[in-house]
Amino acid sequence: MSLDLEEGNDLQLDFSKLKKIAATESDVLPVVVQDADSGEVLILAYANEKALHHTVESGMATFWSTSRNELWIKGKTSGDWLKIEEVRVNCEQNSLLYRVTPQGQGSCHTKGKDGKARSGCYYRKIDLENGKELKFC
Repeated sequence: MSLDLEEGNDLQLDFSKLKKIAATESDVLPVVVQDADSGEVLILAYANEKALHHTVESGMATFWSTSRNELWIKGKTSGDWLKIEEVRVNCEQNSLLYRVTPQGQGSCHTKGKDGKARSGCYYRKIDLENGKELKFC
């Protein structure tokens, strides 16, 4: 990922993300990750059966990395892991909700100005007046 993409103010939405995931031929579901206490949405990731089983068995949020095509145990390298409190399934059984308690400094791989991991990945919002710029929350 580029610093401009992760820290910039220009809107660069990747509308082809699902096409890229489909091209990997990985059977995955989207997973919304939510802080169980605050309700803040932290991450949108993907899980296959292996990741879901690991999540349930270990109590740690685990995903399938669609870019690396491998199991991604959130926090394995950073130490900022997500303790599973609850796993929910939507009505059509085509997405999951992990309700978690963050363990560590944050859940995003990017850092704020203070050098600490951000609490979640949704740290910018679209400037509704301009429509093309992002503002930091």
